[in-house]
Amino acid sequence: MEKEIRVPIRSDRDIVTARQTGRSVATALSFTPGEATLIATAISELARNIVTYAKEGEIRVKALNGGASRTGIQLVAHDQGPGIADVEQALRDGFSTSGSLGLGLPGVRRLVDEFQIESERNRGTTVTVTKWKG
Repeated sequence: MEKEIRVPIRSDRDIVTARQTGRSVATALSFTPGEATLIATAISELARNIVTYAKEGEIRVKALNGGASRTGIQLVAHDQGPGIADVEQALRDGFSTSGSLGLGLPGVRRLVDEFQIESERNRGTTVTVTKWKG
């Protein structure tokens, strides 16, 4: 299962679809139900940011086979929205420009094993996260 699944994100319905996609890929990779829930939660937060700030974008879900017994799932949230003015600040707990109490980017970072963000003003944001099994 090396292929990437792309889920366009434009509405709340798309967030649900992306969550379900991530959960089914995680289940197919034999992640525990708890780990699959963490993956779905990370997807939900990333997709919610796309809808809230950029209006549209996509979530890409990819199974990873990192050798011997290393299995993982990679999520890429990409948009071409306004970008994040201050990435450092956006990664601080409790920071929100939308007034939400969601997990936000700091929460997503805690849910996964690898976290990378690239954002450029008026060019969009790409968040790439990886969760390894076990």
